[in-house]
Amino acid sequence: PCLMNGSNQPGSYCRFSLLHALQLPTFSTAAKVRVIITFTLCAVSAVCNLVVLWAACNGGKRKSHVRILIMNLTVADLLVTFIVMPVDAVWNITVQWQAGDVACRLLMFMKLVAMYSCAFVTVVISLDRQSAILNPLGISEAKRKSKIMLTVAWTMSVILSLPQMFIFHNVTITVPETFTQCTTHGSFVQRWQETLYNMFTFVCLFLLPLAIMIFCYTRILIEISSRMARSNHVHLRRSHNNIPKARMRTLKMSIVIVTSFIICWTPYYLLGLWYWLFPEKMEETVSHSLTHMLFIFGLFNACLDPITYGLFTIHLHQGLKRCRQTSNTRTEVENNTCLVLMASHRQIASGGHNTHTKGLNDDTKNCSHPVVPVSRI
Repeated sequence: PCLMNGSNQPGSYCRFSLLHALQLPTFSTAAKVRVIITFTLCAVSAVCNLVVLWAACNGGKRKSHVRILIMNLTVADLLVTFIVMPVDAVWNITVQWQAGDVACRLLMFMKLVAMYSCAFVTVVISLDRQSAILNPLGISEAKRKSKIMLTVAWTMSVILSLPQMFIFHNVTITVPETFTQCTTHGSFVQRWQETLYNMFTFVCLFLLPLAIMIFCYTRILIEISSRMARSNHVHLRRSHNNIPKARMRTLKMSIVIVTSFIICWTPYYLLGLWYWLFPEKMEETVSHSLTHMLFIFGLFNACLDPITYGLFTIHLHQGLKRCRQTSNTRTEVENNTCLVLMASHRQIASGGHNTHTKGLNDDTKNCSHPVVPVSRI
């Protein structure tokens, strides 16, 4: 049996020698590099996604439905950042599973919820952008529709991940030595049943979201091209001048969204498809180093999402500007207070009321500008 990190994860398998004797996994050099890169990605992704989440939450009292979508995507990416990445890194360090059966089932469930939610929320954003371009007059219904789609996305993420809690469990072997792993071994009667489950997950997690995204953005590009072709007949110059910039912005975001999703996840899932269908052939062809690299490359999408959606949709520099404006306003108020105290100080000193000067001097100690004593002016 194969007990390395669960048999439904590409690259997470055990090697067999020519005598078909089971070779237990070890903390190899490739695994060490994977751990270092994974922790680095975890730190970068955490910073980027938390910055986007902060910008979205501080973008004003009224949150647009686009900002709500971005916040949901950021939360999904943070689940990947704080669950998938650390679990994978620690698991590679310990080699075998040491957290117990309950944690095995729960964490495998949470890992799939995180990955499903990232894919499904991205699909919701694609559907929302399609509606915004194809039906611009329906903006009043956009917020209600996006909330419904987000509810469906998160609900489906949880429902589709529930089988993980039942098929994953702790398995302990004693030959060639005592070794415990969190795996799906023994949960399926026939091999084709496990392959069918893996294929279903592959379709829901990758193929279906990818097809919907390509469909949505293809329609968006067709609509943009059609409007640009008809723009010569538009007589409202102001509208005509404002449309190209918005179109190009949508076009760029569409290309980045689809490209990043395809580039990051396609190699990993194709490798998984190969492993699920022809494990022996893949065992002879693909090295562990390549499987480690492709998994890390897939996780890199969690870092690209906040950059893509944050820069194209939420202007982070506006949030930083707002923070600086708040700080400058506070400093200006403090300086004005100091000027008032200084003026009062001069009036009292010129009037000979020296008994009150000490209190005013104490008040002016906290001013950002030094106060020159009246007697030295």
